[in-house]
Amino acid sequence: MSMSETLELVSANRSFGGWHKRYRHYSRALDCDMEFAVYLPPQAESERVPLLWWLSGLTCNDENFMQKAGAQRVAAELGIAIVCPDTSPRGTDLPGEHDSYDLGSGAGFYVNATQAPWKSNYRMYDYIIEELPSVVRQHFPVNGRESISGHSMGGHGALILALRHPGRFSSVSAFSPIVNPMNCPWGQKAFTSYLGDDPSSWRQYDACELVANGASRQRLFIDQGEADQFLEEQLKPERLEAVCEEHDHPLTLRRQPGYDHSYFFIASFIEDHLRYHAEHLMKR
Repeated sequence: MSMSETLELVSANRSFGGWHKRYRHYSRALDCDMEFAVYLPPQAESERVPLLWWLSGLTCNDENFMQKAGAQRVAAELGIAIVCPDTSPRGTDLPGEHDSYDLGSGAGFYVNATQAPWKSNYRMYDYIIEELPSVVRQHFPVNGRESISGHSMGGHGALILALRHPGRFSSVSAFSPIVNPMNCPWGQKAFTSYLGDDPSSWRQYDACELVANGASRQRLFIDQGEADQFLEEQLKPERLEAVCEEHDHPLTLRRQPGYDHSYFFIASFIEDHLRYHAEHLMKR
């Protein structure tokens, strides 16, 4: 058994009749040890179950969603497993990796970096779309039906992964996603560092650009808080709304009055998202 196929159990907690477990493994894509979390509903003890991927935002790791979103109760009812990867490589000690919250550690942006010093480790796109799914399929009782969701930077990740791989995910949703990273400070900083100065190399990682290019016809389901402190400068959902309308791309964008960018917002609407994904995951 190769190193990448070996999992080390970090912790296990009983939750709503199922199990929340954390694992450590060596990632070839990222060339470092990585941790991820999985929630296995009670049904997983006797049958293979569908899977929801959750991608977290800046500064987060695998623990934020599992501890704060309150997703396990509904996931247990619906019989859906949830996998939460980390948001970046860890322990690589690259120059500048820990200088700011929005670049480097905790800020992988779900891209494959092409620029030094990032390109050898910061390959989160390959990790999420290829390597970790292979590990999960090998070690857990999942049935091959997958959906994807995420928050902020992770919402960006969920959207681009689904748009670039039509048919891979039964459904896609996002909370407060960075929909147009090419044209916001967070995205411009990360893309310049990871991908270089040529914006043409950025387009493959921008949901607005992917919709405009007709990458997919899959419906996008998004919740956005109207009191989000990052709404105007970083998130700009109206840009995705406009490009979806222009290209007749299915979009459900719910603006939620009074809600901010925090996990209080996610916890308030995660049940809607889980039930939305269950409808698609259970279709035959």
